[in-house]
Amino acid sequence: MDVRDRLLELIKDRAVVHGRVTLSSGRVADYYVDLRRVTLDGEAAPLVGQVMTDLVADLEVDAVGGLTMGADPVAAAMLHAAAARGSRLDAFVVRKSTKSHGLQQRIEGPPVRGRRVLVVEDTSTTGGSPMTAVEACREAGADVVAVAVIADRGSGAEERLREAGLEYRAAYRVDELDLPATG
Repeated sequence: MDVRDRLLELIKDRAVVHGRVTLSSGRVADYYVDLRRVTLDGEAAPLVGQVMTDLVADLEVDAVGGLTMGADPVAAAMLHAAAARGSRLDAFVVRKSTKSHGLQQRIEGPPVRGRRVLVVEDTSTTGGSPMTAVEACREAGADVVAVAVIADRGSGAEERLREAGLEYRAAYRVDELDLPATG
């Protein structure tokens, strides 16, 4: 079994939770894809790094990150996957709002100004979280190359981000998870 197939198996087994939930977009769904059960798992996290790094291997980026908290373990996994392959990839964290103390930063980690960055997210429904991260990166002077997610729920994220002029990639689509698209 290859890395991508094994990660898909782990997502189906460990991350899909059935039952009514309210998503961050405000929509109600009959299931929740809790990818933190995978991105923070000792077996699955390295696979996340490999799959996501492969997904964007043709893009030239200096750093990867997104809106805390869904993006944090994805970015860290990619940083480690790149290092294991002999490459360098920095990671960053986008806060929901500017920190009110210390250095009062919205983006933590190595500076993104003047750098080519990839915004990542674990899963996306409407594209709201990645778009928030994109806006923060642009305000900080970064060149946002693309947005990449582990799982796309099939409810408008791709369209929204493409309309904003961004390349969008998903390692898995909702149909691969054997789940219905969220309406």
